[in-house]
Amino acid sequence: MKINIDRLELNYICEGNGDNVLLLHGWGANINTVVPILNVLKNNFKVYALDLPGFGESQEPYEVFDSFQYAEIVKKFIDEMEMQKLVLIGHSFGGKLSIILGTKYPEIVDKIVLVDSAGLIPKRGLKYYLKVYSFKSARFIYKNLFFWMSNENKMERFYKKFGSTDYKNASGIMRRILVKVVNENLKPILKDIKAPTLLIWGDKDTDTPLYMGKIMEKEIPDSGLVVLEGTGHYSYLDNYQRFATILKAFLLP
Repeated sequence: MKINIDRLELNYICEGNGDNVLLLHGWGANINTVVPILNVLKNNFKVYALDLPGFGESQEPYEVFDSFQYAEIVKKFIDEMEMQKLVLIGHSFGGKLSIILGTKYPEIVDKIVLVDSAGLIPKRGLKYYLKVYSFKSARFIYKNLFFWMSNENKMERFYKKFGSTDYKNASGIMRRILVKVVNENLKPILKDIKAPTLLIWGDKDTDTPLYMGKIMEKEIPDSGLVVLEGTGHYSYLDNYQRFATILKAFLLP
């Protein structure tokens, strides 16, 4: 289904009946990646899943959004669907948006589930800064070495070779949005989340490592962390049965 919000055509699905649940996928993903969660809940809840702007079948933003602007688009979607109260379930970037919504609109959020959530700046040691230095040096070489290529083609070639996976997969405005959102730190607002919050994390997650989940558990007042052993950034898919059991125990009376 499609809906127009703030001049953006957004794609979403809705299944089931009962109290409202909104599923928010991670960066570079889409509705299809959270359908397994929808299938767990659709017999007990009215479950919405939204393709965030620039992903799946939803239109790209018309300007460089930050995470707070993304969250405002989601809030307007919530209002359009007339959800007075809801459960937010966010994976990775979707978790980051759930944190923002939980702090800005506590009156509409009943519970929050954060799965391998983004929102914190990673710890950066010497290895990171050496990598950044090498990256910048290589970029300088690409800019000045391949003189027969246009600047645009040179840099596209460079980023496809040296950029992160997310950066390689992004293009145009989405690439600029990615650069903006990865440098945001939500730690100062975690304390403002009022809703009971379940944190589910993979102990092998290298994108949003487990220590981030532990920090969030410490900072969010009414929260608890469950670690799925042997799972990575998509912990809910790596151990789907245990995830489903934990999720239903948290949400169902």
